[in-house]
Amino acid sequence: MFIDYVEIEVSAGNGGHGCIAFHTEKFIPKGGPDGGDGGHGGNVVAVADAQLTTLLDFRYRRKYKAENGQPGSGGLKTGKSGKNTVLRLPVGTLIKDLETGEVLYDLDRAEAEFIIARGGRGGHGNAYYKSPTNQAPRKAQDGFPGESRRVSLELKLLADVGLVGQPNAGKSTILSSFSAARPKIADYPFTTLTPNLGIVKLRDYKSFVMADIPGLIEGASEGKGLGHQFLRHIQRTALIVYVIDVNEPDIAGAKEILESELAGFDAALAERPSLVVITKVDTVGESDLKAVSKKLPGDYIYLSAVTRQGANDFLEAIESKLDQQRA
Repeated sequence: MFIDYVEIEVSAGNGGHGCIAFHTEKFIPKGGPDGGDGGHGGNVVAVADAQLTTLLDFRYRRKYKAENGQPGSGGLKTGKSGKNTVLRLPVGTLIKDLETGEVLYDLDRAEAEFIIARGGRGGHGNAYYKSPTNQAPRKAQDGFPGESRRVSLELKLLADVGLVGQPNAGKSTILSSFSAARPKIADYPFTTLTPNLGIVKLRDYKSFVMADIPGLIEGASEGKGLGHQFLRHIQRTALIVYVIDVNEPDIAGAKEILESELAGFDAALAERPSLVVITKVDTVGESDLKAVSKKLPGDYIYLSAVTRQGANDFLEAIESKLDQQRA
């Protein structure tokens, strides 16, 4: 199951208390204070794991606690520090503080780490308080409490190219044709219920990651349809590919709807580099295709993911756009 948003509570460990103790040894009746410090509390740490693609594990468990530090003991022995609790999250997870709305960290690369809640420091033992004027202190410090906070985990897929289109426009067919991904494909709307990723290979050992999100309908940015749940996954893409069925009665109007929905969700998406691909060209005759192309801008790409018609133009256009972005 694909889960891309959860809210959890995290609590770091408390620091261990300092110890009040005095050195006792034969023939040394007044050995002085030797109470050790308490151990530090464990942290709650987030780590980006490239093998994970969903936040499913966090849907069923919402509270995470690190170990407390152990108290100090005599002989100047420091208490054992508490173990960290490690949360392994998919690459692309955004960590936000639910109280303030602040973005705490973006796990945008594999093995990136962030301490969500820091453990409390251990308290000092009485040996720490020894001074020329107080040779036998009888006080120790309590351990400090660990941090606690409520956070949201929001997964945004990391992809170079995002396929955006209305339901049943042919996005999943493109992804399955040009990559090893195998999304569900059927001849009815809303076949795609979760985002899918695939790696597309180019010449000269180059490749890029392509994402297919559920189809968008008018009003998606306001919560209509299914695609609005996954619009966040387009925010990280370097290139947006608008996918429109050649059989669409108003192709220009369909493109305007898609652009409007993306801009309504995030105004910055309106400035993102893009391509327009007219799909399923194998389903119409040559004369009909010419009639369609006369009404549209010359930079539109015509593609059949089934017969591979226009495949070279499609890949070359994407490669050119991505090279410009990387430059």
